Amino acid sequence: MTAYLNRQTSGFSEALWSRIDATAVEAARDILTARRILDVDGPYGPGLTSIEVGDENVTQPGDASKAATVAGRAIAVPMLRQPFDLSIRRVEGHLGKELPLDLRPVEDAAEAVARREEELIYYGLEETGLEGLMTAEGRNHMECSDWDQVENAVNDVLQAVTRLDHSGFRGPYALALSPVRYNALFRRYEGSDMLQVDHLRRLCEGGVFKAPIEGAVVVDPRVGDIKVGQDLRVGYGSNDGIHFKLFASESLVLMLDSPTAVCTLEE
Repeated sequence: MTAYLNRQTSGFSEALWSRIDATAVEAARDILTARRILDVDGPYGPGLTSIEVGDENVTQPGDASKAATVAGRAIAVPMLRQPFDLSIRRVEGHLGKELPLDLRPVEDAAEAVARREEELIYYGLEETGLEGLMTAEGRNHMECSDWDQVENAVNDVLQAVTRLDHSGFRGPYALALSPVRYNALFRRYEGSDMLQVDHLRRLCEGGVFKAPIEGAVVVDPRVGDIKVGQDLRVGYGSNDGIHFKLFASESLVLMLDSPTAVCTLEE
């Protein structure tokens, strides 16, 4: 059911909507890294606005004439949304005369949502109390050393993996790094043809990824998963006689089961 996307009032053909969806997904896929590290559960639909966590707490009043209270705790499932415009004249030219249609606005909106998703999964959303991989209370953490020294990158990651191993998490580990630290891995060891990144891929079999973070993070898959309400879709709002008003949106949240399955390497 996609009534909430309001597509039926747009006048667009199903073929055009399929092309718009495919364009959005492809643009977002190039940016998303957290979904490659963590399991993804869903989509459950746009009605997933919160998820109950932990056990229910039963409070029994001292007065037997009063009923007990049973209450749980829930976390919000944020919706991410980015509006954009498509020219009415160009869409009509495409639908009526099969002229080329530039879908870069779709790509830009999808990329904006994807960047926000990455920020949400790695850093959380402080104003709603949501934690991310880089900010979770109870995570392991250590300082990054100077990776200009070739051996330090592997030594740092090995130390992080050892901490997770001692916490009972045996991998396979995944590693996400800031662009600067990721790019620094494409150097060979002195007297060897092996790149640092190849060495780390053997250590972190879950993958090594360039991510929009500071420092790095090593993750065991038992840390939790990403719960998806509505996966990335494009909807229709209105038109002003010049532009069709559309939006790209999705809803999801990081469910942290074991923060100790994370070790951040901080700047």
